[in-house]
Amino acid sequence: MVDFSRGDQGDRHLLLLFTIILTAWEAGSGQVHYSVPEEAKHGTFVGHIAQDLGLELAELLPRLFRVASKGRGDLLEVNLQNGILFVNSRIDREEMCGRSLECSIHLEVIVERPLQVFHVEVEVKDINDNPPMFPGTQKNLFIAESRPLDSRFPLEGASDADIGENALLTYRLSSNEHFSLDVPTTDEQVKPLGLVLRKHLDREEAPEIFLLLIATDRGKPELTGTVQLLVTVLDANDNAPAFDRTFYAVKLPENVPNGTLVIKLNASDLDEDLNGDIIYSFSSDISPGVKSKFYIDPLSGEILAIGHIDFEENDAYKIRVEAIDKGFPPLAGHCTVIVEVVDANDNAPQLTVSSLSLAISEDAQPGTVITLINVSDRDSGVNGQVTCSLTPHVPFKLVSTFKNYYSLVLDSALDRESVSDYAVVVTARDGGSPSLSAAASVSVEVADVNDNAPAFAQPEYTVFVKENNAPGCHIFTVSARDADAQENALVSYSLVERRVGERALSSYVSVHAESGRVYALQPLDHEELELLQFQVSARDAGVPPLGSNVTLQVFVLDENDHAPALLPPGAGGVGGAMSQLVSRSVGAGHVVAKVRAVDADSGYNAWLSYELQPAAGGARSPFRVGLYTGEISTTRALDEADAPRQRLLVLVKDHGEPALVSTATVLLSLVDSGQAPKTPSRVSVGAASVDTALVDVNVYLIIAICAVSSLLVLTLLLYTALRCSAPPTQGVCGPGKPTLVCSSAVGSWSSSQQRRQRVCSGEGPPKADLMAFSPSLPPCPGSIDGTGDPHASFESSGKVGCSFSLFIIILI
Repeated sequence: MVDFSRGDQGDRHLLLLFTIILTAWEAGSGQVHYSVPEEAKHGTFVGHIAQDLGLELAELLPRLFRVASKGRGDLLEVNLQNGILFVNSRIDREEMCGRSLECSIHLEVIVERPLQVFHVEVEVKDINDNPPMFPGTQKNLFIAESRPLDSRFPLEGASDADIGENALLTYRLSSNEHFSLDVPTTDEQVKPLGLVLRKHLDREEAPEIFLLLIATDRGKPELTGTVQLLVTVLDANDNAPAFDRTFYAVKLPENVPNGTLVIKLNASDLDEDLNGDIIYSFSSDISPGVKSKFYIDPLSGEILAIGHIDFEENDAYKIRVEAIDKGFPPLAGHCTVIVEVVDANDNAPQLTVSSLSLAISEDAQPGTVITLINVSDRDSGVNGQVTCSLTPHVPFKLVSTFKNYYSLVLDSALDRESVSDYAVVVTARDGGSPSLSAAASVSVEVADVNDNAPAFAQPEYTVFVKENNAPGCHIFTVSARDADAQENALVSYSLVERRVGERALSSYVSVHAESGRVYALQPLDHEELELLQFQVSARDAGVPPLGSNVTLQVFVLDENDHAPALLPPGAGGVGGAMSQLVSRSVGAGHVVAKVRAVDADSGYNAWLSYELQPAAGGARSPFRVGLYTGEISTTRALDEADAPRQRLLVLVKDHGEPALVSTATVLLSLVDSGQAPKTPSRVSVGAASVDTALVDVNVYLIIAICAVSSLLVLTLLLYTALRCSAPPTQGVCGPGKPTLVCSSAVGSWSSSQQRRQRVCSGEGPPKADLMAFSPSLPPCPGSIDGTGDPHASFESSGKVGCSFSLFIIILI
């Protein structure tokens, strides 16, 4: 404590200006203590608060440094430029704390980023700025001249609003010969200040006596207060009323109803008649607060409660009571009644939350301070002891920081995708019986962070697109979902660029960044590209952005966009037509020529058939062409009636929808057998081989028919069983075996070119592919197994019916 000597007003302010304030750090509680004298001038230095709290000056503004003082207004402020705490407005200790021995200003220092709270106590030191004060400037005493010596007459002492030494009073009485001053040395409640008669009074000599009572405190400088005592000497009234006791102590519960009896006083007077009749009243200098709360019956002496008795307003009342008789002059007796108010649990706890709606990042670490909570209860003792609790099953907890201050802190990790906000109810309950409680709801919103990447429903999609599509047509839409919110959930799509052959992927397809729609930028060609496999990336707009990829397999389905292409004719062709010399002596069934053709399409679109265009006039031609071999053979023996030059038009058709047709012209010249041209040896050998092969053709035909019939029946049974047992799932076409193009002098097995094929129909009954090739041919170069035998594959799943192929050896 710092004491100040009292001089003139200017010296006092000068001393206050240069007062050195002691600063201490209380490590146990994490609290900073300062002290400042009351009535300090504006701008008086209190302490280097920023330095003492370990804060840098440069971070005070960015971290939103602020000071809050509950109910104390703006008594103290902080200069954010130098971090100094100073006096901002007048501080009156008596106005703040009354007669309490402890008086301090509690400050909450709050900084953000991260949220931190510091508690600062500024003790307000008392200075001797209040002189002793008597209830009035004059007190009238009526004393009979017959009163014996040493009679005592109580006086109301002075009061000093200061505390400690500044409130300790000494009294002295002005010089006189009749009275002395009796000053109590221990408990003034038991024995108040009083005048003691030292010399008999004589009304005829001195009817009135003027005295001056002076009260002086022990402060530095000393302050004094005075009251004038006017003693009126009365004629004799032998006995004054006397109470049973001079001091009474009563306990009264607060909130009692009006009219409740507090105490019944009793005084007696030894005189008779009017001199013995007693009237009770409160002392004339009693405070107005007592008069508003209590009433004394003038005849019975009963003291009744007439106002609201509130422990929190005043916990005790001192009542001075007089008993005055009706004699002349009237005599009075005095006593003191102390009414102690007993606290009742009539005040519920009060909760103050710094903010009722808050946001916290979902990646905040446990222990992060969310908000500050202050609890208080105006009751005392057990009734004022408050405990706080939270809503169960929330990831928060309350941490006591200082006295009745709590911090709501994060107790466990948050996940906005699981719970996006919490309604936390803070309940404060006192220890009274029955206990009272108060609750406050704090809304905590979990702010999103970008911790979820966009996710596709499946890692891979299969797309079927017909070739020759229109440029820019929509072929598929990808969609990814992001569990985050706002910009963290805004998904944009892009291609994962790569090379497709010699060209960039972006020259084939594109993806819309917002909708995820995939477009084909140019017509796709099955013959050039059967499968286009690429990845689409989905990326959110968070910081940092997160992404994921999905694979698209785009199968280009074949369309019948290629007509059969005729292979170039051998030597002797005229103008692109095939020319051949035929001997008139050949018999029926003799192969005289062969038309060869291929189709760049695949599957049914590449399966070719041959037929002769009927001659004009409906004349029957002596020649025919094999339906699937393209071999032109005689239907009968030739004779002289047949025209020497035969012109045949062979139509080559595929099985596409619609079918495409090409026309081959075959010119046959009939010659006599002696005029038949000589053929090279290699051709003769080939012809001999053909003749040898024709010898056993009937046997081969029978065997082939039986084998094909058995295979057909077995395949149908197996296919039906698989169709019945297969689960109804989406069909996925598997890759087929490589197929080849083979040709010989007598037949062909048609396909587009050597490649991997998929034969797949979206819906409808399965189809049967029939491909024919001529017998007795050598193995085709580059065949799969070296034998030249075709391979049939069967696949079935869900709605997709997979074609099977039957290979028949036909001899016409």
